[in-house]
This record gives sequence, structure tokens and C-alpha cells, in this order.
Amino acid sequence: MIKTTALLFATVAAAGAALPAAAQTAATPASPAAARMPMSCPAILKQNFKRLQDDAPQDLCQYAGKVVLVVNTASYCGFTKQYEGLEKLYAKYGGRGLVVLGFPSNDFGKQEPGSAKEIADFCFNTYGVKFPMFAKSAVTGPEANPLHASLTKATGQAPKWNFTKYLIGRDGKVLEHFPSKVTPEDPVLVGKIEQALAM
Repeated sequence: MIKTTALLFATVAAAGAALPAAAQTAATPASPAAARMPMSCPAILKQNFKRLQDDAPQDLCQYAGKVVLVVNTASYCGFTKQYEGLEKLYAKYGGRGLVVLGFPSNDFGKQEPGSAKEIADFCFNTYGVKFPMFAKSAVTGPEANPLHASLTKATGQAPKWNFTKYLIGRDGKVLEHFPSKVTPEDPVLVGKIEQALAM
């Protein structure tokens, strides 16, 4: 029985080796990650961050080809109610290629003091946030996370308060910077998003 099994494996291996290289390649299914990831990733999205809910590492290249709105958030700020509008934007335009990325930060007024779980629970339970959220990080100064450092360099505008927004086009170019007072419903912001989605 053992000899028969060994002979069978040897025969299968030999048959595989006899296949032309192109046929072997075609017979090998692409990995799920390879099938999901875009062909190219713009430099600004070549970043990895931990997901807020569970610290699972996330490659921002998964958003290549989308219009990206990056927002630094806080749970105890006068602008916190903007979560609701951001989620509405994501729900309305997500199917057309918009993604909102939230980055909690305690940089301004110490208005994001909670743990990852506290922040995640607050966002979902209070505002029904479903757009991607990432682990708390600095967004300004020498300790700024690499994405916000790149956004600041590209626009010449560092976040000055919570809920500063940056719009990135499908090609990875930074299109606009919006200060905190520009709400998600602001016609200028919405117009820029629609313009970027049409490109």
C-alpha cells in the first residue's frame, strides 16, 4: 500500500513537471490578496496602519483607485457631530468609489483620551460609523503618522484641529485640504468629491 501511494505521488509530480510553464501558471489560482489588490499603488497610500477595532494591520493600497477622504477625528470635540455627515457621505458615494478614512488623534485639546475599544464603541454606537477607522495616532508635528506627514507636505497645510480633511484622487494625487469648519455637507466639499469621482 505504501509503495502504491508513493508511486501515485511520483506519477502526479512527474505529470505536473511535464506541463508547459504557461499551463502550470494558468493552473495555479491567484491568491485572494493578489486578486483583490489593484495593479499599482500610489506612493501616498503605501502605508500600513492598525485597524481601530482589533489592531489588525491594514495596507492602505487596498484603497488604490478610489477617491479617499482622510479625516483626523476626536470623540469630545465641538466638531464630533461631523461623524454623522461623514458616514452619510460614505454611504451615498461608497458605491461610486469614495472611501472615508478616520484617524483618531489626541493632538488637539486632548479630546480623544479613550482606548481603542472606547473610541470604536463610541463611533459605532453614537453615529453608526462604518467607514474604516484606524488606531489612534499623532497627525501633526514630528510624531505625525506617515500618511498625515505626507498630506501636510503635499498641501503645505498641517491639521490645525480635529476633523481636518484631505481629499485624494483616484490617481493618488492630493486634491484639496479642508479645515475643520468645512462640514461633510458643505457644497464645496461635496462638489470636489463628485468631481473626483467623475475622473
